Amino acid sequence: MCKHVLNAQVSIRSPCCRKWFDCPECHAESESHPLKKTLEMTFACKKCKKCFRKDATEFEDADEYCPHCDNHYIIEAVTPKAALRVEGEDARMDARMLKDERVKQTKPTMNQISIFDPDVDADKLG
Repeated sequence: MCKHVLNAQVSIRSPCCRKWFDCPECHAESESHPLKKTLEMTFACKKCKKCFRKDATEFEDADEYCPHCDNHYIIEAVTPKAALRVEGEDARMDARMLKDERVKQTKPTMNQISIFDPDVDADKLG
């Protein structure tokens, strides 16, 4: 699983060490040598698990798909981005974290009342 490209559709076999990597950054992190550049690349489709070769000099629009299962493997890469967000489930599925302002709130119980709450004793004065 690649942490650099979140939607990687194929693995690439590096020509220098003959190991499989999802992206060049994964190769750079795990190996001590630089990635050898070549025009013929070997891919392994993650959908059908079959390998195929592509020549970069004769690359066409039809070569963007796996020849075995037609999986479109050349897509815009989704990379992880730093974000601050509320941890919780999807609000569309589980709305327990959301407060509906349209619903009338009930009066607080004795456990929820503080000594600084003027509404409780306001009608008892005088």
